[in-house]
Amino acid sequence: MSKGKQEKGSGEAKEPVKVYKWDGTAVKNALDDAVKEVMTAKLPYMESFNLMDGRLVICAIAVGVAMFALLWDFLNPFPRSRPVLIGCVASYFLLMGVLTLYTTFKEKGIFVVVRQKDPAGLDPDSTWEAASNMTKYDDVYELKLTYTEGKTSATRETTITKSVGDVIDENGLVCQDIIEPLVMKLHNSLASGKKDK
Repeated sequence: MSKGKQEKGSGEAKEPVKVYKWDGTAVKNALDDAVKEVMTAKLPYMESFNLMDGRLVICAIAVGVAMFALLWDFLNPFPRSRPVLIGCVASYFLLMGVLTLYTTFKEKGIFVVVRQKDPAGLDPDSTWEAASNMTKYDDVYELKLTYTEGKTSATRETTITKSVGDVIDENGLVCQDIIEPLVMKLHNSLASGKKDK
């Protein structure tokens, strides 16, 4: 057990991730994890969980409404609790609609958000977001990197489209040595201020 902790803590090379290459969802998730590793481990940025925290807050409120309805119905059996149950059920479905809108329009496939601290510490942090898209029954993985400057809120983005066969070998191993230069190329093109498609 301590050996695993020592290996994790040391700078040794990680074992490559193996994925069933005919499962599109598993492939997309494995590639997302590889990109996330580059963004959080190879670059000096701090991961931000605010986007996921928003989803958790909406879900927590929905669970709170459901728990309140359960408790109210326990304390005041059905005929008397009917108006409260109707309100709670309506609120729950409204919150699920809000959650759907949040994941569709706010998250938009973003799987990692990192913050770049201002070196002087005076300006707000700049934000890097990585989003991906891979349609069902397709071998094309689309990665979009977005940079939002903290001081001016100016946004730049760049996209790269690759076949899954370019980054996963015949045995289903994710080739981190191929993914890392791709992500670094996108990062460097945005950091230097030029758009690279």
